[in-house]
Amino acid sequence: MRNDPALWPSPLWHLKKFTPDAPVLYFAPEVLQATARRFLEGFDGLVTYAVKANDHEAVLSNLVGAGLSAFDVASPLEMARVRAVAPDAVLHYHNPVRSRAEIAEAVGHGIASWSVDCPRELEKLVDVPRQGTEIAVRLRLPVAGAAYDFGEKFGADPDLAVALLRQAQQMGFATSLTFHPGTQCADPQAWAVYIVEAADVAKRAGVTLQRLNVGGGFAAHRSGVAPDLEAIFDRIAQETQRAFGGNAPKLVCEPGRAMVAEAFTLAVRVKAVRDSAVFLNDGIYGALTELRDIGVPDRISVVRSDGRSVTGENVGKVVYGPTCDSLDRLPDPVALPADIEEGDFVMIRAMGAYSASLSTGFNGYGLQQMTTVAAL
Repeated sequence: MRNDPALWPSPLWHLKKFTPDAPVLYFAPEVLQATARRFLEGFDGLVTYAVKANDHEAVLSNLVGAGLSAFDVASPLEMARVRAVAPDAVLHYHNPVRSRAEIAEAVGHGIASWSVDCPRELEKLVDVPRQGTEIAVRLRLPVAGAAYDFGEKFGADPDLAVALLRQAQQMGFATSLTFHPGTQCADPQAWAVYIVEAADVAKRAGVTLQRLNVGGGFAAHRSGVAPDLEAIFDRIAQETQRAFGGNAPKLVCEPGRAMVAEAFTLAVRVKAVRDSAVFLNDGIYGALTELRDIGVPDRISVVRSDGRSVTGENVGKVVYGPTCDSLDRLPDPVALPADIEEGDFVMIRAMGAYSASLSTGFNGYGLQQMTTVAAL
């Protein structure tokens, strides 16, 4: 992603002035900082940002400026990127599968929390310093309500989580539990189910949890009504007190998508229109990669190159990306104006998460310019 450091009034102002022929990610720092404050003020515990969602330096710097001091990192490269903007940040390494070389490098970064989901991965941490270090056992349950389930790849079933907590305690680590309800989860009940099970796992293990990390999964506003994050925050706090009583652990969350999505709008340009098909200058090998997996949002508008809105009747259009790969298309017909034309711009809101971070350079496409704006 190429960065345009200038500050422009709005995406529409920039489009009218420059008519860019490459995709543009418009970034509004104030929106990002406002979202960060929403989490910091509403969540009753430590807020860590999941760097994988968007690791751009401007994003990390603005989160630090908004008051975030802890980050969830999944690799040594992410650790280095956080350290570059926040040398004293607290780092949680919650990717539960690591090579020994990655572990050694991570120790040098001073990891405060390591997640594990199997005995072998815990045994790999035998040489990790104990002082100020916790092991967060990752719990998984068959809970519905998310766009896709992280439990298929990571997590320990309750019986194994009990054994891992005991083993971590015996090794001299502080003990915690962590879970992830799944991406784009807007149902507070998903967190409630996990919290009740976490309390039971801790009780069975005979371990007092130092912290309970309720994961990410908080939904971004992609379609319909915006998710009620405060309702989720309140339910988490209530269920934790109800399930744990006087031994309630401190809470941690690790939002990624919900933290950064709203701060970016993606502008892609129409390269061609053929009957019911529209060809864009970006596709599934670029910033639209994730739309193939979780569907197309409805927060889409179309404008002409002179800034006029295209407001005609919407019809279903097959949308293709710019590469020579026939798989480079969005999964379902997209509702776009019937009179959409070559040269128009398709504006997609809430595209700050997993857009630039997943983009490739396949076929010479997929790179976006990031342009900073005062407002979206």
